[in-house]
Amino acid sequence: MPRIKYTDNDVNLIARMMRAEAEGEGRQGMLMVGNVIVNRVKASCLDFKDLRTVRDVIFHVQGGNYSFEAVQKGNLFYNPAREVEKRLAKQTLDYWRNHPSKFALWYFNPFGQCPPTWYSQPFSGQFKQHCYYEPQANTCESVYTY
Repeated sequence: MPRIKYTDNDVNLIARMMRAEAEGEGRQGMLMVGNVIVNRVKASCLDFKDLRTVRDVIFHVQGGNYSFEAVQKGNLFYNPAREVEKRLAKQTLDYWRNHPSKFALWYFNPFGQCPPTWYSQPFSGQFKQHCYYEPQANTCESVYTY
């Protein structure tokens, strides 16, 4: 059973975002980015309580900017998804979760070390250049359910 309901268009959107945000971090890095997207769809809390679809998450605007930099600046995001990225996207939609992105709602690639918090939420770990942050359990129970 999939983690969230999705369409072929959702697979394409996630696949494009995974490549645009983490192609340089290999398949594992792309899976982690995809997992954050799925977690945001599942999350009924914080900045994500009104986001119910993959499209809502990908094109979410906060503070006048898209939540994902690749939507605004990344030409890779606007290229068609390749089959390898589509397969990875389906993995995250269907079952894939792994530390440090397992429960993460945020990630970013800092110029230095990962800060201990991001948007007041705790650091869950790092994979290559990306730092991942998950919500405090008492602020977002929905992200901790399968």
